[in-house]
Amino acid sequence: MWDARRDERPERPAEVDGTAHLFRALGKQIKVLRERAGLSQRELGVGVHCGEDLISSIERGVRTPQPDFLVRVDDFLGAEGVLKAAVPDVEEALAKARTRHPDWFRDYAKEEAEAVAVHDYSNQAIPGLLQTEDTARAIFRQRRPLLDEATIEKRVADRMDRQKIFERWPAPTFSFVVEESVLDRPIGGGAVHEEQLRRLLDIGQLRTVELQVMPTSHEEHPCMDGKFILLTPKGRHQVAYTEIQGYSRLITNREEVGVFAERYGILRARALSPRESLSLIEKKLGERR
Repeated sequence: MWDARRDERPERPAEVDGTAHLFRALGKQIKVLRERAGLSQRELGVGVHCGEDLISSIERGVRTPQPDFLVRVDDFLGAEGVLKAAVPDVEEALAKARTRHPDWFRDYAKEEAEAVAVHDYSNQAIPGLLQTEDTARAIFRQRRPLLDEATIEKRVADRMDRQKIFERWPAPTFSFVVEESVLDRPIGGGAVHEEQLRRLLDIGQLRTVELQVMPTSHEEHPCMDGKFILLTPKGRHQVAYTEIQGYSRLITNREEVGVFAERYGILRARALSPRESLSLIEKKLGERR
């Protein structure tokens, strides 16, 4: 059970199951097979329909080789099943990675996965539950101090796994209030940003989701203290979760939670309606084309 009486600094995820060693070993095998075939990284990338940078990262063991990638490389290099034989092990390793979160976040992620209601206010970045894979990767790649590539990929996999909550039925109640300035920040570049805006449009049209935008032009704002999440665990009272500058806090005191709930109610009242918000996102997406 999370000890809500103290704040906890996030730690890097423990590498206890050997998955990084598996991926590094596969990278070395791919490099040997490629060089034996007399191909450059660029030529291999063209042959298996991916970028040279991806080939380089996988050979160095800092990117995860996906099962379909291993199959394509095996066929293209004539490896006679050497790489295909590792596919079950890779699938098992990826499954473990997707269920592993950093120690500081693990308890919250468990509560979130079982929640009956999630209400999120974000003023710095797109909420993690709404991020595309490329947006999440761009955010983790720019984090300071820098994370190594293996940790980045694990964090991205964790974040994508959290989004399975949208597939649950009965579905939780979701609402999101996002600052307009967040929509204008092109994290990851133009193509990644456009994909992210389209993702918001898709999620915002789900029957279980209320997505609202807080316009930058509003002169009055009830919460300038930063992002927070209101979470209702199954069978328990609502709690609040905050995270700032690497420190997280789960708040269970009802009076404190009530303050966040009041702020969130005012935020929703002053933000654009869900329909107006989707129209604004569509307009911003159209302006980028």
